[in-house]
Amino acid sequence: MDAHVVIVGGGISGLAAAWYLRESAGVRVTVLESSPRIGGKLHAGEVAGVMVDAGAEAMLARRPEGKELAKLVGLGDELMDPGTTSSAVYSRGELRSLPKGQVMGVPSDLTELVRSGVLSPAGVARVPLDQILPATLVRTDVSVAAYIRARMGAEVVERLVEPLLGGVYAGRADMLSLDATMPRVATLARSERSLLAAARQIAGETPKDAGPVFTTLRHGMGSLPAAVARASGAEIRTGVTVRELRRTESGWRLVAGPVPRPEVIEADAVILAVPAAPAARLLRAEVPKAADELARIEYASMAVVTLAYPRDAFPQAPDRSGYLVPAVERRPVKAVTFSSVKWPHLSKDFVILRCSIGRIGEEHLLQRTDAELISLATAEMADVMGVRGLPADSRVTRWGGGLPQYNVGHLDRVARIRAAVAVQPGLALCGAAYDGLGVPACIATASKAAARISVGLKA
Repeated sequence: MDAHVVIVGGGISGLAAAWYLRESAGVRVTVLESSPRIGGKLHAGEVAGVMVDAGAEAMLARRPEGKELAKLVGLGDELMDPGTTSSAVYSRGELRSLPKGQVMGVPSDLTELVRSGVLSPAGVARVPLDQILPATLVRTDVSVAAYIRARMGAEVVERLVEPLLGGVYAGRADMLSLDATMPRVATLARSERSLLAAARQIAGETPKDAGPVFTTLRHGMGSLPAAVARASGAEIRTGVTVRELRRTESGWRLVAGPVPRPEVIEADAVILAVPAAPAARLLRAEVPKAADELARIEYASMAVVTLAYPRDAFPQAPDRSGYLVPAVERRPVKAVTFSSVKWPHLSKDFVILRCSIGRIGEEHLLQRTDAELISLATAEMADVMGVRGLPADSRVTRWGGGLPQYNVGHLDRVARIRAAVAVQPGLALCGAAYDGLGVPACIATASKAAARISVGLKA
């Protein structure tokens, strides 16, 4: 009889794990997803007649896992390069270009930093002191803000680093881990006295012909999950909530469905591809050490407001991919992506854009109605871009608890989780809570989880 592997979670991590298991001889795979659809945070829908992503709208092109999987499931011809990667920061009252050569907001070129105008003259003057200050010893993990502020001052943190990190994690630099979110900087911080010198070294490591940083799919990143699901050959079941996970003599028993009518599912192996909180609940009985650590991973909530404007609503057509807004500016919108500029294939009739609202600690903003969030986004466009009139179409997508926070100590926490799970045969974890939030990082964790299960089943 075929070995049965159950994957809990039908986001891209769980679906990718199912795909990686497809060639394991004698393995039958079932994916259980609690929501009515698969895909998790990869989801596209129509706005003004155009398919626009409601969640992640791109993936890193310079990490291979995402592009490779897209090609392997038949979407290679759908991969699209951006029309522009030029972006800006709203700082000190106006849009200002990100300084060239910055590394996740850390400047590497003082001339470019001055030219950008993102920092005040005092903020700029503080940066070169990094080159003469004594070394900042980084023996253990520290927050991003603690290290960069010590080297280059508060303005670099507030107006460059935090908005860039906020665009990824919706988090705060005072809490986010240097080791987990900026690993190359963290490595050099332990050997280089100057952060400016470290940033120059990192900036110089990228080949000039490396190609675009990001890529997407013609019909949106939301088209990837269905293609992976089809190619996996797995049984995909939606609307099935797993409430309990227990070890048995031969493997694992899952209890799913409503309490009055429980469904018992037997499995030889299980992969949990769900966020940290539900993973903690499922592991509480059998792997309490992992459950304790998972329960300590915080999540940020956010909303994406998608707007479609007639092109003549803009006094001047936007020519950037978008802009970031530092928290210090105290504006409700934290980032804007001009989707139809970044991805010209989207629309020739409308300017389609996405406004991100919500950082960790700003949950009160998300208590507003959809209409109020749309008003915040349209007010942002009127104020910053001079947009006239109302959008032709709009959509609000809420991602409650959508973004795991890689706070100080995250890598050690993940190591403890994995150590606790490693002693349990036929059990693996994957997803955004561990090694990276992006699509390629999630796919990489799925590949490792599937490999662990395959090896265990053959043992």
